Amino acid sequence: MTLKAVADRVGLTASTVSHVLTNSPAANSVPQRTKNRILAAARELNYQPNFFARSLKVKRSHTIGVIAEEIGDAYSSLIIGGIERFLRSHNFFFLTVAHRHDAKLLSTYSNMLQQRGVEGFITVDTVLTEEPPLPTVAIAGHHRIPRVTNIVLDHRHAATLALQHLVDLGHEEIAFLKGSTASSDTDDRWAAICDVAAKLGIRMRPELIVQLEGVDPTPNLGYPFAKQLLARKQSFSALFAYNDISAIGSICAFQEVGLRVPDDVSVVGFDDIQSSAFLNPPLTTVRQPLQEMGEIAARTLLDRIEERVKYVPEISVEPELVVRKSTAPPGGWRPIAATEESVTARQVRDLLKPRDLKLRLETE
Repeated sequence: MTLKAVADRVGLTASTVSHVLTNSPAANSVPQRTKNRILAAARELNYQPNFFARSLKVKRSHTIGVIAEEIGDAYSSLIIGGIERFLRSHNFFFLTVAHRHDAKLLSTYSNMLQQRGVEGFITVDTVLTEEPPLPTVAIAGHHRIPRVTNIVLDHRHAATLALQHLVDLGHEEIAFLKGSTASSDTDDRWAAICDVAAKLGIRMRPELIVQLEGVDPTPNLGYPFAKQLLARKQSFSALFAYNDISAIGSICAFQEVGLRVPDDVSVVGFDDIQSSAFLNPPLTTVRQPLQEMGEIAARTLLDRIEERVKYVPEISVEPELVVRKSTAPPGGWRPIAATEESVTARQVRDLLKPRDLKLRLETE
């Protein structure tokens, strides 16, 4: 059903009908009774406006492009959910692409989205190196680039929350999983952790630091590196993981060799993805308000597109510590000797029990 058909039904010009149906400024001069007639006729005829024709006429697509490293992973999906919720309430559409840290693909997708008429970009966990052609908001963006507003977490506060919690519990030997070089948050988060650790008097031993590699969005991101940490035969009572996914993989690695979380090793994650509260044990983590960050990004971009606010280079959001059951005061676990690889961690733990120690002394 065309616009002309609606105009014929009410006996008015197509331009008058168009002004009313698009609620353009020119519709202010149309009497309310006439507006009601036009709207009723459009409903009766089931008139659906031609989106592309309207976009060409008003030079607006009401569409933005979302460029993410991944789409289905727990981190990005929460952010994109926040973006979608805000855009839907403001009658905007969005097109989403995933580049998986492929620089060539990132450039190609950016051009494709621009050709499809998007009015701006939101990037998620994406490292930008040059000024984009359209207004852009970057979630987890850390480079100061013209026209880009970065939505960033206060990583120093986040590190303070996590490390102070472990110190308050009595932990001194803390292991760390450092983020992959592919993640845009890695450098800022690690710098914050190092600064806060120094302030709190935490000794960061190189043998208790393992850097993640790759971009696996599953717990396998952390599992092999926690295994690597255990293989070093170094004593530690807590692990601060780069994110929740790597923390989950680490817990699996610890439990596989008989270590109990948190009795033997406490584990702290980062992000507070949806599954974190339903693990065994539920994960203590630093919460990023991921859905809220998506909403802030969408609101900021629409405000910039429609020139309601001035450009700002950065918007900071605050983290929150969520204490669950994966952290506790230090236990008695110590690593097995290199020559005792056949001995399980459970056997080592049992050897440390007072009754066993007394029995050994009496035997000797």
